[in-house]
Amino acid sequence: MTTDPMPEFDPLAQTVASLMPRAKAELSELVAFTSVADPAQYPKSECDAAAGWIADALRAEGFEDVALLDTPDGTKSVYGRLAGPEGAPTVLLYAHYDVQPPLDEERWISPPFTLTERDGRWYGRGAADCKGGVLMHLLALRALKADGGVPVTVKFIAEGSEEQGTSGLEEYAEQHPDLLTADAIVIGDTGNFRAGVPTVTATLRGMVMLSVRVDTLAGNLHSGQFGGAAPDALAALVRVLDSLRAEDGSTTVDGLSSEAHWPGLTYEEADFRADAGVLDGVGLIGSGSVGDRVWARPAVTVLGIDCPPVVGATPSVQASARALISLRVPPGQDTSEAAKLLTAHIERNVPWGARVEIEDLGRGEAFRADTSSAAYTAMAEAMAVAYPGQKMQTAGQGGSIPLTNTLAGLYPSAEILLIGLSEPEARIHAVNESVDPEELRRLSVAEAHFLRRYATSHDA
Repeated sequence: MTTDPMPEFDPLAQTVASLMPRAKAELSELVAFTSVADPAQYPKSECDAAAGWIADALRAEGFEDVALLDTPDGTKSVYGRLAGPEGAPTVLLYAHYDVQPPLDEERWISPPFTLTERDGRWYGRGAADCKGGVLMHLLALRALKADGGVPVTVKFIAEGSEEQGTSGLEEYAEQHPDLLTADAIVIGDTGNFRAGVPTVTATLRGMVMLSVRVDTLAGNLHSGQFGGAAPDALAALVRVLDSLRAEDGSTTVDGLSSEAHWPGLTYEEADFRADAGVLDGVGLIGSGSVGDRVWARPAVTVLGIDCPPVVGATPSVQASARALISLRVPPGQDTSEAAKLLTAHIERNVPWGARVEIEDLGRGEAFRADTSSAAYTAMAEAMAVAYPGQKMQTAGQGGSIPLTNTLAGLYPSAEILLIGLSEPEARIHAVNESVDPEELRRLSVAEAHFLRRYATSHDA
């Protein structure tokens, strides 16, 4: 992480620095909401309370038309508008307040929903992904207000179901196409290539999510009496899942290309192994460069399997088994076509005539940004101020942000930039998620300078 100080004469940087204690206190309040957008795990009231917190914060900053939007998936998105000078461009700022479940709470060093400072980082579920993004936007706006005012019209949208992938805000935006119109859009939900390296994300992989159920018997059978002839549904499912990978671990879906190459920033294998926590002696999967594998090619992942746990298992041949499968789809490949190919591949590879039921649980399209736009030039200049001596890098992102492609389709002339706090050490979606407060400080300064520079470039 860079330790270069920001210029003392930069009033935006000085204001953000002075606001960091307040930001920590506010992030503590926001992290405390167990806003997992799944009522089967946590009360919906927690998500509603987090949305209300953000709405109050927007009102306190002078936003008008603040509203809790009821999206079609039953969640709430927070919207507000802050008017800028007459004729100024409009910039949409995006984040989400829903979070992943904490997973194994016993493996958290500190409580997942209590923001805890340790070794210079702030730990808590959502601290980086993406409640910290909400604070990043607020800090940038507060700095501008303290130094002459916000030079653009700002629209703010905070989503409540991004992690669940249930398309609530996407559908709402399509039903209300005028609501989020903007000249530029800042998606605050990615992260630097690593801490201290200012980065914009130029590509996102899309995603297909399938539930696959295999049935072979009317009911479980005694493995001693029937095993060896009775078709085992769990074994059949394992064979299906194994068909999705080549010997080297590469994703193999019949008809789906996996030969693309990543032309940009190099991700060294040693760095990737460290970032991913790969155990000594365990090899990486796939072929090509790391960038090829995680940013430019499809990748299948088995997210979960329904089968008897080891503790309490009986000597039985299983009648049914189910798995949840994710397929990441790179830019240039159509997600709907990829879903059809994956479904057909599974159906062809089910052994023994077993019955298979496949449910499409949702999908999101891939995204590729135009990095030659004026907005990217303004962001590069802004990041050079926030990260002295560093040049803005352009990277890909293996994950998906479904709303991004929806916005690109609705507003084809809008310039879309993706930044955020989820650098590798943040460990988003894992236990002990954290945010680097230095990243929060610097990216807030960068966003403030971006808004100022973008307003100037738009006038020109």
